[in-house]
Amino acid sequence: MIDEYHGIAPKGDLLLIHKLGEKFNGRSFLHINSTRQGGGVAEILQRMIPLLRDIGINTRWEVLKGDSRFYDITKKIHNALQGNPEKITDDMWDYHYEINRKNSEELDLEADTVLIHDPQPLPLIKFRKNGNWIWRCHIDLSNPEIGVCERMLKYCANYESAIFSMPNFARAMKISEFIIPPSIDPLSEKNRELSDVEIRETLEKFDIPPDRPIILQVSRFDRFKDPVGVIKAYRMVKKYNDCILILAGSPATDDPEGETVLNEVREFAENDPDIYILLLPPFSDRDINALQRAATVVLQKSLKEGFGLTVSEAMWKGKPVIGGATGGIPLQIAHRFTGFLVRTPEGAAFRTRQFLNNPVMLKRMGENGREYVRNNFLITRQVRDYLSVWYAIENKDDTVFEI
Repeated sequence: MIDEYHGIAPKGDLLLIHKLGEKFNGRSFLHINSTRQGGGVAEILQRMIPLLRDIGINTRWEVLKGDSRFYDITKKIHNALQGNPEKITDDMWDYHYEINRKNSEELDLEADTVLIHDPQPLPLIKFRKNGNWIWRCHIDLSNPEIGVCERMLKYCANYESAIFSMPNFARAMKISEFIIPPSIDPLSEKNRELSDVEIRETLEKFDIPPDRPIILQVSRFDRFKDPVGVIKAYRMVKKYNDCILILAGSPATDDPEGETVLNEVREFAENDPDIYILLLPPFSDRDINALQRAATVVLQKSLKEGFGLTVSEAMWKGKPVIGGATGGIPLQIAHRFTGFLVRTPEGAAFRTRQFLNNPVMLKRMGENGREYVRNNFLITRQVRDYLSVWYAIENKDDTVFEI
């Protein structure tokens, strides 16, 4: 399975993965998060777990179980960690802990290395049985609500290490910290090459005209993704350029605000026939792939963003992206080389019109973006990095081995 990436991923990554696989052959690796569908974490794990097993590592994926109250609380924690003012009471913190305690009685937590993803299962560290425990934070901690962040970091003190997507997301802690950006799988249904027939089938399914310029944003319906700001930008562009707008996203089971935001977006769209709001069912990967390949201009106009995998997805398909200058997006978009970074709807509209009016520039930046993703954001690089962290934890005094 890992050999299928030869000719696609950098040779050095594949060589190191094989060497690390030999080191950890037969060892156990456990991942725990809060959902199997919706969002980048689940998407990465769906593709990464088989790759880790393929190189001989006994890898499992467990999912924390919670009720609606738990997910309401963890959504508030998530928002607060990304800087949004939220009031989280002691009773709410106690409930967050209690759900984790109940899960600890049902989950098999025994493994050589345990990787805990995001704040929802963070308290499970209190019930560790053995092995190395690592906290993987996928969200933007650059400007958190201090009280909420400090409460979470108390749990982190019991971990061996923490992993963040960007240097400015990391916090001052007494444990080892590593920077590992997320990744996309070029062979997945969402990113594989599609035929013209497959792309046309998706457009026909949603009654999208194939002969007009398409502005696209793919994301959860979340205020931090700024779908309303995207509509504002589209309306500015529409005054001068013929185009349609597609806002497409799938629901995440651990995001209770999604339906509310979706309704806000529909209301703001005011039944514009050229605005397509697509609530896609889980695992609509081929449709998302086709929409990204059919798009003329791709946006990811986030106000806060842990990373924003949709940026790398679109760039892998040769599409330059106009993204919010926040979180992990500037790590992916080299301004004026693979796309543009913006801060306002007016900026997004200006850059969108540049692309619509200059197809040569659009094509050149798209080609640059695909190579940039190949060298930096493919799943093989992330597998390499996770295994390297594991190796570093177990070999603190000797973190070098021969290839």
